[in-house]
Amino acid sequence: MKKALFSSMTFALSLLISGNSYAQQAFPLLKGPYLGQKPPGLTPEIFAPGLISIAGRSEYGMSFSPNLEEMYFTTQTKYGVPAHIYFSKVKDNQWTAFEKVNFTQGEKAGEMEPNVSDDGNRIYFTAYNADFTDTKIWYVNRQGDGWSKAIKLASPVNDDEVMTSTLSKNGDLFYTNLSKGFSTYYSLRINGKYSKVNKADINFGAHAFISPSQDYLIVDAKNREDETRKDADLYIYFKQKDGTWSEPKNLGMEVNSSFDETFATVTPDGKYLFFSRRTEDGEILDLYWVSTEVIERLRAKV
Repeated sequence: MKKALFSSMTFALSLLISGNSYAQQAFPLLKGPYLGQKPPGLTPEIFAPGLISIAGRSEYGMSFSPNLEEMYFTTQTKYGVPAHIYFSKVKDNQWTAFEKVNFTQGEKAGEMEPNVSDDGNRIYFTAYNADFTDTKIWYVNRQGDGWSKAIKLASPVNDDEVMTSTLSKNGDLFYTNLSKGFSTYYSLRINGKYSKVNKADINFGAHAFISPSQDYLIVDAKNREDETRKDADLYIYFKQKDGTWSEPKNLGMEVNSSFDETFATVTPDGKYLFFSRRTEDGEILDLYWVSTEVIERLRAKV
């Protein structure tokens, strides 16, 4: 578990208030999709530098609501310190200051990797103890303008140490199984339940993102093309006509670098790929985004 969580330093104090939210007076006026940030092209760019991507801490696990008016992401301030989820939403036609959620209300020390469901009425996330044990998948249900108290997923999924949940449009759940070789597993949603777990039939990869229609699966893994490299790259599998997964395709140097790339997600409108890259001091993860045209260009070659 400790190897799966990433380190950072402290928050930018000028943007903090009581450790739980950013000071409203210090938060800029932001309007429009994606915090009003200029969309990237085929070259990855740091997302919201100085606002979300802050020097000295890690950010990863970005998720948006279906209407793109809520955003949730993970921050971690120091290696060995539990991570937290922050959020912002559009109110009165502008984005609110970031606030820390506390879904488990103190029952768990760490909360990370939020994943908003396709209908926007549930958020799945990973929660764990202060000593990084009992790492399980939890969820909250939308209640009015807020969320219910967190509920641990009642499923064989949680029989192991697990993290990084991602859902397709029909509710099938893909996740990383820490207990069984840091591998990608999945559970089909049948009658609203996840009663059986299966190992994904792919060559390698973890921290998976499944597309809404399950036509592709993005993972990260140690670079396989150059044996001298030790960094992790993003790879993609495409669903073939016979229902099996293709061979993994490296997303290429347009996306990957000589640093680690990890925790890929795609926005609900299908336009942008978000991921984190470990660059600062060799430990810090910065949040990047890039046009999903990089995916379509690879698909055309399969």
